[in-house]
Amino acid sequence: MNAEVKVKYESYPENIKPQLLSMRELILETAAEYEVQDLREALKWGEPSFICKGGSTVRLDWKERTPEKYYLFFICQTKLVETFRELYKNQLDFEGNRAIVLDINQVIPKKEIKHCISLALRYKSLKNLDLLGE
Repeated sequence: MNAEVKVKYESYPENIKPQLLSMRELILETAAEYEVQDLREALKWGEPSFICKGGSTVRLDWKERTPEKYYLFFICQTKLVETFRELYKNQLDFEGNRAIVLDINQVIPKKEIKHCISLALRYKSLKNLDLLGE
């Protein structure tokens, strides 16, 4: 983790930091499982972001205005969230065409979230497939 990203994680309230760090680990674990070689972590728009050449950026953040929620953000010009909503409308909550919304008091639905992350990290090779190949 680079220093700038580390400072951002340290700035989060103590009650949300564990969830965000768990989500970070889930993103890194998913990238390793799918052999994403060029994943890098940086701040984009002030949010911890995961960027890779063959994929679409995944951002992670918590907002003071919604203290019980945290978010996985995706580029809204992609069909990622639209696809996630089709696949997981009964398991996940969404915000428009840009985010998966998670509750800090709930267990992370790992299987579904990992699948969404994997689609984002491989987006450029999947974007022309119906439902991203799913």
